[in-house]
Order: sequence, then structure tokens, then C-alpha cells
Amino acid sequence: MFNNPPNASVLAPSLVPGVDDIIMHSLSFMRSHLEMDVAYVSEFVGDDVIFRDVCAPGYENSIKVGGRQPLAETYCNYVVSGQLPELIPDTKLHPFTAGLEVTHTFPVGSYVGVPILRDDGSVYGMFCSFGKVARPTLNNRDLEVARAFASLAGDQVNARLKFASTALQKLNTIRDVLEAELFEIALQPILRLKDQGTAGYEALCRFSPQPYRPPDQWFDDAAEVGLQVALELFVIEVALKVLPQLPASCYLAVNTSPATLATGKLSALIEAAGGSRVVVEITEHAAIEDIDVLLMEIDKLREHGARIAVDDAGAGYSGLQQIIRLRPDVIKLDMSLTHDVDKDLARRALASAMVQFARDTNAHVVAEGIETEAEMRTLKNLGVEMGQGFHLGRPTLSSDVLKLVRSA
Repeated sequence: MFNNPPNASVLAPSLVPGVDDIIMHSLSFMRSHLEMDVAYVSEFVGDDVIFRDVCAPGYENSIKVGGRQPLAETYCNYVVSGQLPELIPDTKLHPFTAGLEVTHTFPVGSYVGVPILRDDGSVYGMFCSFGKVARPTLNNRDLEVARAFASLAGDQVNARLKFASTALQKLNTIRDVLEAELFEIALQPILRLKDQGTAGYEALCRFSPQPYRPPDQWFDDAAEVGLQVALELFVIEVALKVLPQLPASCYLAVNTSPATLATGKLSALIEAAGGSRVVVEITEHAAIEDIDVLLMEIDKLREHGARIAVDDAGAGYSGLQQIIRLRPDVIKLDMSLTHDVDKDLARRALASAMVQFARDTNAHVVAEGIETEAEMRTLKNLGVEMGQGFHLGRPTLSSDVLKLVRSA
């Protein structure tokens, strides 16, 4: 069981790409257009105003992102309540603002503030700009421009809120999966093509919550809310418990991303399981940020006896780059290369080249996605040692596989 589920309070979902830039450009334009000193987007939270986006060059110490102020002490409070207009060219000439402490603290000489509404019509906060000196030339046209940009900022704020709400739902769902172990391990056999004997099994994850969603969607959600490492490690930890119950001649392949491998937390799990019968498949072919760190962790796994596999070989240039850099013990041919290999000369040529590369580097080849007898025979004739796919065996829940193993 996963003993240390992450604390939701310390995880902040990432924001919608581009939203912050649009809001900051709007604030910068308004501050420049109105010739004011400060522009910001605020949010009303309880009795406070929190500054969410700020454009205030030269005044960073006076107003900053995340800063807060009592709502009752701000112009925003009185604009929303209707006691102040949205545009005030000269605060000294307005009897109400002249008596407010905030007018003299900054000081505020001119002001424009437009409420930002949530999609449900409630007030989120304000789109504001103010300057230290009066701007008698400010007029209704300037206010209309401010309202237009406030509307644009409001659209972005609502997109941000919607994204954050969705991310929070994903966060809570992933936490439930971790805390209640809402998944099962399935095993797909990996057969030796020369005699159809079982060389090993790949551990796959099947999540329980309904409606059913493919595993990659769950792991994508976990990555989005900062729980990718926690989820991957937990799944591997549960999968490794199956290993002692498998035949001694079989290995178990577990999947990890470079990000999880680079944390250094996988090594202890592999060591505790006895790494000599474990193959660690690196499943993601995005750019590796720090190859030296990854290679160091791979060396640790090999010290524990584990072998390293690179997935999706032949699927693209990045996959070939991974093979060259990581020098895997096992190369897994991608199903796009396996499919119709018996009918396609180009696929056969590439598969043959990968087999020769594996021989030259003392690696083994596993062909994924074998779906026909003809594909299997062709790959066997090309020198591919092992294969997996629906033709050889579908993924089956580990509990059912272990029953068959025990009965045999």
C-alpha cells in the first residue's frame, strides 16, 4: 500500500498556457495607454483583495503578486458597491476618495477600475490601473478601452479558473487511486519466438474507477497535477509483488518514465525485489533534460542486476536517439514496425537492421504488437528473439495468471 500520499494543499495545478501572457500584455497596455504607474488584476477572497497579476515597474516593493490588502481599504470595494465610479481622473476632486486613507498612502491621484465577473455572474475581482498624479484628460473613451481589456482579462481568468477546477478534480481522483489502490496489475506474456516458451511478462496497469479510461490517460493526468512520480512508483511497487510468484525462469518488465527514473527513488524498489529478474522499460521518448543523471540511475539499476529496455524502437528519430544514448539491454520494436512486417519490405529491412544493431551491442530484441502468425514467422526468420502481442497472448489480470502458474 502507498504509505505517503501527497498532500493536496502543497500541490498547485499548472495554469493554462498563454493565459498569464495575455493578462500581462493587457495590463501593460492599459498602464501605458492611461499613463499610470500601476496596473493589476485582483481577486476578492473573503475580506481581502489578493493581487494575482501585477504590472508596476519601479513599484515592485509596494504591490506584488500574491500580496493582499483588506477589501474595505480599497477603491475596489467601493466601485463594486456602487459608491465610486469606475473612472476617477482626479481623486482630490472627489469628496469620497479624498477622505480615504489609501488615496494618501500611495498616493493615488487618478484611478480606473472595472469589475471582472466569473462565468456565473459573481464578482471575481478587479482590473485596475492607477497613477500618483491626476489625469484630468481621462474620459469615457478611456473607460471603454479599460472595459474592453477587462473583458479580455476576464475571459482569461475564467479559463484559468476552469482549468484549475479540472486540475483539482484530477488531483483528488489520483489521490483516491493512490490511497485506495484503485487499480490492478495485468500481465502480458513475452514469448520466445523459437519455441513459444514464456520468457517473461510485462506488468500493465488497469485502473478501476468507471468509466474505463486507458492507462496513459491516468498517467497524463497524474503528470499534470504533479503526481506522476508517485503514481508510477506505486504501480511498480505493487507490480513487483507479483515477481516471486512467477516461474523462476521468467522475468518481469515494469514501465517508468525518464522523469521518475531520474528521481533516484526507483532503485530502492528494484533492489528490494531482487533486480536480476526485472527489466525496467523506459517508456517515454520526450527530450531528456539531464542525460547524465539518467545514466547514473541506470547504472544503479544495473548494479542491482536489472536490465534496461527502450520502448518503441523504430517509431521515430527520438526513439533511435534514446537507444544510442542509453545503450539498453533490451530493444523493443514498436508495433508500427511490427504491423504487416510480412508484407512490407521497408519494415522488414528496418527490423533486420535493428536485430543486427542489437547483436553488435549485445542487446536482445522484443517485437511488440504481433497480431498474426505471418508477422510472427517473419520476425522469427529475421532473428527477433522474443515477441508479445494479441497473437501470442493478451494482457490478463495477474491474479488469473498466477492461478494458471500455480496449477501448472
